[in-house]
Parts: sequence; structure tokens; C-alpha cells
Amino acid sequence: MGCCGSTQNSKRDWRPLEEHSCTDIPWLLLFVLFCVGMGFICGFSIASGAASRLVSGYDSYGNVCGQKNSKLEGVSQSGLDHTNRKYVFFLDPCKLDLVQRKIKSVALCVSECPREELKTLSDVKRFAETNGSELCDYSVSLSQYEKETTLCPKLPVPPSAPIPFFHRCAPVNISCYAKFAEALITFVSDNSVLHRLISGVMTSKEIIMGLCLLSLVLSMILMVIIRFISRVLVWILTILVILGSLGGTGVLWWLYATQRKSIDENLPPDRLQVSQDNLQALLVYSIAATIFTVILLLIMLIMRKRVALTIALFHVAGKVFIHLPLLVFQPFWTFFALILFWVYWVMVLLFLGTAGDPTINDQGFVEFKIVGPLQYMWWYHLVGLIWISEFILACQQMTIAGAVVTYYFTRNKGELPFTPILASVNRLIRYHLGTVAKGAFIITLVKIPRMILMYIQSQLKGKENACARCMLKSCICCLWCLEKCLTYLNQNAYTATAINSTNFCTSAKDALVILVENVLRVATINTVGDFVLFLGKVLIMCSTGLAGIMLLNYQRDYTVWVLPLIIVCLFAFLVAHCFLSIYEMVVDVLFLCFAIDTKYNDGSPGKEFYMDKVLMEFVENSRRAMKQSGSAAESRELKPMASGTSTA
Repeated sequence: MGCCGSTQNSKRDWRPLEEHSCTDIPWLLLFVLFCVGMGFICGFSIASGAASRLVSGYDSYGNVCGQKNSKLEGVSQSGLDHTNRKYVFFLDPCKLDLVQRKIKSVALCVSECPREELKTLSDVKRFAETNGSELCDYSVSLSQYEKETTLCPKLPVPPSAPIPFFHRCAPVNISCYAKFAEALITFVSDNSVLHRLISGVMTSKEIIMGLCLLSLVLSMILMVIIRFISRVLVWILTILVILGSLGGTGVLWWLYATQRKSIDENLPPDRLQVSQDNLQALLVYSIAATIFTVILLLIMLIMRKRVALTIALFHVAGKVFIHLPLLVFQPFWTFFALILFWVYWVMVLLFLGTAGDPTINDQGFVEFKIVGPLQYMWWYHLVGLIWISEFILACQQMTIAGAVVTYYFTRNKGELPFTPILASVNRLIRYHLGTVAKGAFIITLVKIPRMILMYIQSQLKGKENACARCMLKSCICCLWCLEKCLTYLNQNAYTATAINSTNFCTSAKDALVILVENVLRVATINTVGDFVLFLGKVLIMCSTGLAGIMLLNYQRDYTVWVLPLIIVCLFAFLVAHCFLSIYEMVVDVLFLCFAIDTKYNDGSPGKEFYMDKVLMEFVENSRRAMKQSGSAAESRELKPMASGTSTA
């Protein structure tokens, strides 16, 4: 690890980037042991045959398809040789258990899936004679195919997909699964509305994909603008957001008035209902946009005096991105790592679903279940999902913090490492994985109770009294706020660790002290910066949404585009958030470095400031503004006192 045998420096002097030592080694060992436990769960599920049962599939009698099987006690059709039968076929794939959310049909191993629809038992028999694939139960001979019905597939047999999914014969026509999908949706009070919404999404899928791509392009363009023209960015965003909000609200009201006049009462009932739904949706959107625009204008009016300070802030952050261009790609690497872990986690979860010993269910079929203490392994697996996901996100925060800290505390920018990002990753792996694991575990401790309370709330929906419902919502809200506060504190703790190589608790305490000492200055700067970045997210979302309104409006007579527009706007906001959240992290790290710099350095020989000229100018402007406001306040307070003295 590059730090075996090292000890934590007991000095409390801030020595940025001068010393590196391992931090929170016990937590690193604990995290490694936890990951070993995750590997044990994966190994156990594979060793118990779950992997082969998941990949190859098994029938209702416990036989794995594509191999020879051992006889199971009490199961007459077990122990069959299915070497030539490699695919799982369901006699009635639409026989669903909406409560347990699984297929209750009899499953058989067959040598080939039907490629064409089989309408009669004669077709099923002819398919078996031609392809050697018997679709009725093993106990039914070919001569009985035209007589037997309960142990043969339900007619008509739909054609299967050309490529079986995990060796399962998946029907091409999945209309029966629509019921299963609807069972997972709570909004089923009006199936006609649900069907129209789904049809709107399917009809507009090309437009949705194009608009999602547009949001990605707009986010990247905005990052380029932030990097190169940060001085005018705030003014551009402010003007564009104001104009975009006013223009978008005006367009919505214009579309509402136009469509209200253009509704033809003589249309067919289904198209008339679609038009009325679109009209109602436009009215709701218009009212919401009006309220949002009014609130946005009030906020802009209140914060207009902070624009000059924000310009200097973004200029400094823009210089960081010029020297560290790879920061822009951090969301991609983090997203890729999360996707890889989530795929692994889902696969192991599927393994656990088919692991265990064979048991006979109520229908007389074989199911594999884990008994004893091992049946609670999925709880361990769930904790692993949260902890390791938070660990990956924390690694991104530590990497960004380390790179920005390297930039800030390097006086000569020409002496920066060739790739500060890779240098930060190297320090993270060699010294600070334990700190990241500890910070991620603290977030996990808050998330798990909140998830449990949310699950309890969903299970008791409509059953609990008003007091219990209020208490549950209050607890969930408090835990959510605590999680956000801890996330912000963790990020600053990672910055302190990157600066001084102290353990998590020490870094968190030092960062908290620094933030409290500069609470007004940091809060003002961060609030203005985060607000401007939020405006950037809103701008991308509004631009994508406006393009969606103009494109989807052409289909208003045929599809309900409420759901497609919501999907597009949410995706656009999430994409913008992924990009601009990196900028938010850079701003937070910069100002914690700035607060430490001003606390332990005064500009005298030997204690020179690390900040550049632009930030110094920003600080002087801030101090000058604060002194002027303080002098004005003092004069207002002294006037009554002076007048009272003269009266005396």
C-alpha cells in the first residue's frame, strides 16, 4: 500500500502536501474484510449451483437444462438427462403471481424454442416430430399430444425470440406481461389513462432519445463556456434564465390558448380525450411555470448585488479546469465504475434467488431456497450495495479534492504534476482508502434507517393513523437532512485529509472549525455559486423541455406527451447535474483551501499566501464591501445615539 508501518502525525500544524501518511488503516482493513464477505456470498451462490441454474435454467422438477442431473428424493421427474435440452419453456408464460411477482407456470427443458405460432395441439405435435422438441410434460408421449391439455402448453403458443434470454424461451409477443408491469405501478385507477401515457412514450421514443442527446450536448457546451468565458458566464446565465423563464411561460400560455381554441368537439372519442388531456396538462404546466418564474425573479432581485463576487469566483474555478481538464471526465469514470459494480451486485442477487436446497412448493414443483442463518445473506448484500456505492462516490470526491488541493497549494503552476488527477488517484490508493471507507460507512449508517422507514411507510400506506404518518415523514425528512449535512462535511473532511494527511475524524473536526470560523463568507460564496450552477441546470432543462414542447406538440392529437416531456426534463436535469456537480465540488474545495490559507498565512515572509492574484482581488473586494456595509450600519446606529446626546 505504500505506507506499511507508518503512523499518524500528531502535529496539528497545516503543512499542505509536505507529508503523506496512511489514514484510518483499521477502517481499510474492515472494508477489505467486508468485501471478502461479499465475495463469500458470490462464491457460495456459485458453489451451490446457483450460477448454472441461473444461466442454463431449470425445470419445475429441479433438473438443470443442458446437463445430466441427479435424482431428488420425492420428485418423480427429477434426475433426467437434459444434455440435448438446453432451453427452458413455460407452458403458460402469462400465468403470473402478481403478489410474489413471478411466473407460476410449469417449466420444462426443451431442445428448441418455437419460432412460429402454434395454434393447435396438432401443430405442437408436428413441431415435436419435426424438430425433436417436445413441448408437453415429460410424462406425456407423442401419441397423447392431441388428447392431453393440462400438461401441454396453453394455446396458442406464441413464437419465441430468435435469441433465448438466459436459455429461456421468451415470447416475442409480451402483451401478457403488460399486466405484470401494471401490477408494479401504483397508478392504476384509470387503465385507459395509463395506456395512453405508455402509448405516448412508445410513439415518441425517437424524439425522447434525441432530446436526451441534446441535453448531453448542451451540458458539455456549458462546461466549455464555464472553462473559457467564466467572466461573462454569470451575466449570460442570468439573462438567459430570465428570458428563458419568461419566454417559456409565455409559450406555454400561448400553446394553451391555441389548443383550447382548436379543439374539435366532432373528433372521435379517443382522440378527443387525448386532446383534452393535453389541454389539461398544458394548463398545469403553465401555472407551474408562472409560479416558478415569479419565485426565480424575486431571488434574482435579492441576489443581484452578489453578481460581481460570483464572477471572480467562477474565474478562479475556470482556471482550475484549464489546468486540470480531466476533471470534466470524472463523472464518466465514476458512472462506469458504479455500473460495473451494480451489474455485479444484480448478478449475485440473481444467484441468491436460485441458490439453496431443493424444496417442494404448494403446487408440487421444485424451488431452491436457502434455509437457516444463510437466508439473511441478502441483508449483508444490501448493505454492500449502499456502502460500496458510497465508497465509489467518495473516491471521486477525494480524487477531485486532491487534484484541486495540488493546484491551489502549488505556488509555481508550472511545477504541477503532468496529470494532477492521476497523482491524486495515486495518493488516494496509497494513503487514504481507509478514510474514504469510513466516510462512506457513516453515510451508509444514515441511509439504511431512512430506507427502512420508507419501506415501512410504503407497507403501512393507508393503514397508519395521522400521528404515525406524521412521525414517519418527520423521521425520514430529518434523516435526509442529516445525510445531506454529513455528505457536505465528508467532502470537506476529504479536502482536509488531502491537504494534511490526517485521519477522517481529525480532518472532519478541522474542516468543521474552519467552516464555522468563516461561516458567513463561505455560506455567501457557496450559496451564490451553487445558485448560479443551479441556474445552469435549469437553463439546460428548460432548453431541452422547450424543444420537447415544440416537437411533441405536432403529435398532440395522437399521443399524450405529458409523460415523455417529464422523462426528457428529468433526464436533462440529471445530465446537467452530473456535469455541474463537479464544478460545485471544485468551488467548495477552493474555498476551504482559501479559508485555511488566510488563517495560517498573513502574507509576511515565510507565510506567503498561496492564492493567485484573481482570488486576492476577490478577497479585497469582499473585505471592502463588508467594511462599507459595516460603516454604514455603524453610522445608522450612531445617529440616534448622537441625537440623544445632543438633546441631553
